[in-house]
Amino acid sequence: MPKILVLPGDGIGVEVSDVSLEILKGIGDKYDIQFDVEKALFGGSSIDACGVPITQEVLNKAKSSDAVLLGAVGGPKWDQLEYGIRPERGLLALRKELDAYANLRPAVVYDSLIDASTLKKEVIDGVDIMVIRELTGGIYFGTPRGIEKLQNGGEKGVNTLLYTTSEIERVARIAFQIATKRRKKVTSVDKANVLEVMELWRKCVSRIGSAEFPEIELEHLYVDNAAMQLIRRPKSFDVILADNMFGDIISDEAAQLTGSLGMLPSASIGATGAIYEPAHGSAPDIAGKDIANPIASVLSLAMLLRYSLNLDKAADDVEEAIKTVLQRGYRTADIFEDGTTKVGCREMGNIILEEIYKLQ
Repeated sequence: MPKILVLPGDGIGVEVSDVSLEILKGIGDKYDIQFDVEKALFGGSSIDACGVPITQEVLNKAKSSDAVLLGAVGGPKWDQLEYGIRPERGLLALRKELDAYANLRPAVVYDSLIDASTLKKEVIDGVDIMVIRELTGGIYFGTPRGIEKLQNGGEKGVNTLLYTTSEIERVARIAFQIATKRRKKVTSVDKANVLEVMELWRKCVSRIGSAEFPEIELEHLYVDNAAMQLIRRPKSFDVILADNMFGDIISDEAAQLTGSLGMLPSASIGATGAIYEPAHGSAPDIAGKDIANPIASVLSLAMLLRYSLNLDKAADDVEEAIKTVLQRGYRTADIFEDGTTKVGCREMGNIILEEIYKLQ
C-alpha cells in the first residue's frame, strides 16, 4: 500500500491540498488502489503548535513514506521570527533529511491558455519541457564562502563552485530516466568552455548517457546559448539538465513561457524520498475564500503518481482531465477572462475529478 505524507502547510496550501486528496481518493476508487495517507503540521502551522517549522517526528514520517505531498508555507504572520525557525526553514530541513538532490520543474503550454504567454503563438504552441535542476550542491552550497575584509579597506566576496562525480552522475541518471518516459531527449546545460567544474559536468553526463542510456539523444549547450534557444526554439527541448545555479535561472525562464506561473507543479527527488509541491506560495490574502487555483497542486499529485508510484496511467488521467477542463472554459479567479466560467477551488477540483472518471 503506497504511503503518502501530506503536509498542507499554511494559507491556501490547506485548500489546494484538500482538493488533491479528493482526487487521490478518486484515483484509488477508479483503479482499486488503497493509499495510506497521513496529514501532519508543517511550516507556520507547526510553529504555532510546536514552536518549530517541522518536528523530528514529522521528518521521520517523511523518511518512512513513499512520497510527500506539500501545500505551501509561510506568510506575514511569521516574517518577524528569527531566520532559523521561519516556516521556509522547515522546507530546507525536509529537503536535507530526504537528500532531495534533483528538482523537477515542468513547463507545459496549454492550448486554452496560450494567449497568456508573452511569446508568439507559433513559437510556444506545443511546448512541453521538464527542467531537472541539481538541488543540493554547486555554488549555493560550496565552501569556502563569505565576505571578508581586506587590508586596503575593501572587501572580498567568495563563493565556491564545487561538484563531485557522484553528485553529477546521480542527477544525470534522474534526467535520463525521466526522458525515457517522455520524448527521449536530454539537453545538458553547462559552461564547460570556461569553468573546469562544468568540464567535469559535461564529461560525467556524457559518460552516463552513452553507457546507461544509449537510446536517449543527448545535446550539450552552453548556458548563454541555452537561454537564447529556450526563447528562440522552445519546442525543440524535452528534458533540460542543469546544475544548481543555472537550473535556478533556466527553470524560471522555462516557466515564463507558459504565462501562468501559478499553475506549475514541482518535485524534489531524494535518495530516501520525494517531495511534490506547487510552485506558488501560500497567498494568505486569499486563504479561506475558496478562490485559490488548485491545478498546480493537482499536477504535483500527478507527478507523484508518475515518478514515485509508477502509476503512469493514473497520472495521464489527471493531466488529461485538467487539459479538458481548461478547454471547456472553466477558470479560477487567477486565470479568469471574459468568455470563460469562473469557479472556486473546491468546484474546480470536483470538475477535474468528474473528467478523470470519464476517461477510459
